[in-house]
Amino acid sequence: MRDQGELVVGLDIGTTKTCAVVGETTKEGVNIIGIGSHPSIGLRKGVVVNIESTVESIKKAVEEAELMAGCNITMVFAGIADGHVKGDNSHGIIAIKGQEIIGKDVERVLEAARAVAIPMDREVIHVLPQEYVVDGQGGIQDPVGMAGVRLEARIHIVTGSVSSTHNIIKCCNKAGLEAAEIVLDPLASAEATLSPEEKEQGTALIDIGGGTTSLVLFNQKNIKHTFVLALGGHNLTNDISVGLKTPLAEAEKIKRRFGNCAAGKVGKDEIIEIPGVGGRKPRQLPRQILSEILEPRVEEIFTLLRKEIQAAEMERHLRGGVVLCGGACLLDGMCDVAESIFGVPCSLGKPTGISGLVDVVSNPMYATAVGLVLYGARKQTRPVQGKGDKNMFGRMAGHVRKWFKDVV
Repeated sequence: MRDQGELVVGLDIGTTKTCAVVGETTKEGVNIIGIGSHPSIGLRKGVVVNIESTVESIKKAVEEAELMAGCNITMVFAGIADGHVKGDNSHGIIAIKGQEIIGKDVERVLEAARAVAIPMDREVIHVLPQEYVVDGQGGIQDPVGMAGVRLEARIHIVTGSVSSTHNIIKCCNKAGLEAAEIVLDPLASAEATLSPEEKEQGTALIDIGGGTTSLVLFNQKNIKHTFVLALGGHNLTNDISVGLKTPLAEAEKIKRRFGNCAAGKVGKDEIIEIPGVGGRKPRQLPRQILSEILEPRVEEIFTLLRKEIQAAEMERHLRGGVVLCGGACLLDGMCDVAESIFGVPCSLGKPTGISGLVDVVSNPMYATAVGLVLYGARKQTRPVQGKGDKNMFGRMAGHVRKWFKDVV
């Protein structure tokens, strides 16, 4: 954990919204002291398609977080979850030169494991150790100090499109920020939502965003598989727009207000009002029609994820069930459909293990941003920000000085 009083900022650049969360490290953990959010209009399916619009969204979200936290943000941990992200397992073996395994041996075996062919248009985002094997004995998490003649490492390598990651870094730089690290969104979400017991038992974390749905599988406390599907909440909105013949903006409002993706849970006598287009009168329709539009798409997303879990041979290891996070998982009936498709218990993942603005961020849509803060606080790198002000007066005084400087 970083020194007490240092600030860590997580920046979740999503398809629907850009969110910045500021955390201050304390003796007890991380204290959330600021949050800022702004709609995203420069991304599509997690990929930057308009640099200037994305930069503007980042600036607005960061300014709001700065105002609330009373600090100047210069460095962030940024998330990524575009459809080009891919995870693969790899294996490396080396011979031990000395009497016991030292840190350099671990570095060497990790280098051997990551020595795989990667296309020129892709780059490594994460190298995640799964387990070490010493002279045939597996399940070892830290082999340093053990005696042996052969060391093996099983790792999970996450790669992404070079252009996608570089565009995120470019947007941060143009917004006046330095990206300390690019982090896979579901990996960050797991930091905030999954307990050590869930990671040990075997759990599937599914992060349903606006443009993509990300999957990360844990078992025996390690990441076993990652996957990003280019389907998300925007596909649900588009289905409503087509099915009910209403503009996308109105379809989004209808989805949030009346949406339920479990048609069997909706009463046949429930009626909703659909706004008219071009001066036409509003229409009234059974709410069950809306659910019958949403349910097939949600089932499609979960069915594709289940096939990915089966391909990874992890279906029988999900004793911890499925945990859903991301803004789109707030749709009524989402857990019901997930339980019917995966055949295991399902729950919503809310950020835990934090203090401060808990009531504000205790929502699945903030899981990634809070997780990025926790991930950054755990990393042993140079300080992300300067020391935080000791009290509210100090933070407000800093704001007044900044405002006065800008005015003058």
